[in-house]
Amino acid sequence: MTLNDRSLFSSPSLIFLLAFLLRAILLVYGIYQDSVSALKYTDIDYYVFTDAARAVSKGSSPYDRATYRYTPLLAWILLPTSWGGLWFHFGKALFALSDLIAGWLIVLLLKRRGLEEGRALKYAGVWLLNPMVANISTRGSSEGLLCVMVMALLWAFETGKTLLAGLLLGLSVHFKIYPFIYGASMLWTLQTTASASSAPSVLQKSIQFFNAKRLLLIFTSISTFTALNVLMYNIHGSPFLQHTFLHHLTRIDHRHNFSPYNTLLYMSSAQSASSNPTNSSFSFESFAFVPQLLLSTVLIPIALAKRDLSRTLLAQTLAFVTFNKVCTSQYFLWYLVFLPLYLPDSALIRSPRLGLTALALWVAGQAAWLQQGYQLEFLGKSTFVPGLFAASLAFFIINCWILGVIVSDERGAVRKHVRIDKSERVLVMPPVSEPATASSVAKEKTPVRRTRGSSSIDTSDIAKVHLGPRNQVLKSN
Repeated sequence: MTLNDRSLFSSPSLIFLLAFLLRAILLVYGIYQDSVSALKYTDIDYYVFTDAARAVSKGSSPYDRATYRYTPLLAWILLPTSWGGLWFHFGKALFALSDLIAGWLIVLLLKRRGLEEGRALKYAGVWLLNPMVANISTRGSSEGLLCVMVMALLWAFETGKTLLAGLLLGLSVHFKIYPFIYGASMLWTLQTTASASSAPSVLQKSIQFFNAKRLLLIFTSISTFTALNVLMYNIHGSPFLQHTFLHHLTRIDHRHNFSPYNTLLYMSSAQSASSNPTNSSFSFESFAFVPQLLLSTVLIPIALAKRDLSRTLLAQTLAFVTFNKVCTSQYFLWYLVFLPLYLPDSALIRSPRLGLTALALWVAGQAAWLQQGYQLEFLGKSTFVPGLFAASLAFFIINCWILGVIVSDERGAVRKHVRIDKSERVLVMPPVSEPATASSVAKEKTPVRRTRGSSSIDTSDIAKVHLGPRNQVLKSN
């Protein structure tokens, strides 16, 4: 770290001020661009959110707004956007502020891991000073709110606040479905009480697994999720269930979609819109989640959760987004928020060449897709095959390779091997020619016991010690 780095990252106030200014500048610029350009800065989803909030302010349902696929909580939170004027941008400011709160939680989590403040701020800057994160939030994506919930969930879990963690997990899953995958890792991470029996039965293992903390986490998260859903269902009825949850099983969004499923989704949407759609018992979009959930909720938690929770959550989220049938740039924030927690001592930092390669490929993959997407959506050129499909497939492969690097990163093992236990010292014998003193003779006759871990080694009966390749031998008296 250079002198300038030390001065910059030694001040939390300066880092958060820079992060605030970055978002303030983008927010003001976005308002200007919207007023003078046909190409709007504000994300189309933000207009959906604000239309739903306006409907709620008039006593209607947020689902009266077509394509609103979110919990009514979001529309309620954004009610000030219906007041007119600059209040329309209230949601963008709220989402940008959420970025800063998530960054503050990241700093707390990094300091809990033993990082000094300057180093913690340096890695938190990967989130706080990331122009992509700031751009997505100031365009009106609500992912910043969700990232705060997820970081608060992780902080509560790591500080032993299981009740709060369960409440936050239930709230997060209600707000957006995907955080349920974290429940598997958290349950697996919590310790199981050791059995008094040398060979416990399957029943005993099952009983031991559901200890008090695991039961508390399960009960509080399910209760919170259920209570919120019952409340919303009582207010909005079946449209709430259909648009908030069931829609995601059969959605066929193909615009702005980085997924390799993109072209197939386009064909499905065209087929469903035709006058004579093909009748089929099965639709692939209803089963695309199978490999996605197998990786993110079963295989990755079992392999990693007990070794490194932050790396597990990052790998889970990256797998979920990569294998999702709909993959947009907003979803990248779901795993980018975990990156500062993973990076310290990671393979991507230990090997700068590997880290830079991963970053370059990830950016290049997006650029290739965006170039094809621009020609399709703005210039009207049909680039579905081979251009857009090839770009989607390349980006998918790049993300799978990065996922492999994260999963196989043995940073925990490296730290364990580098750590030197004070009890594991080398006993150096004096040269043969060194004259023996009275004290050394007395020490030789006194039994020596050295502690190594929990074992004790008696060296009093050693008859001879080898002194290197010459096979010289020092005989004991």
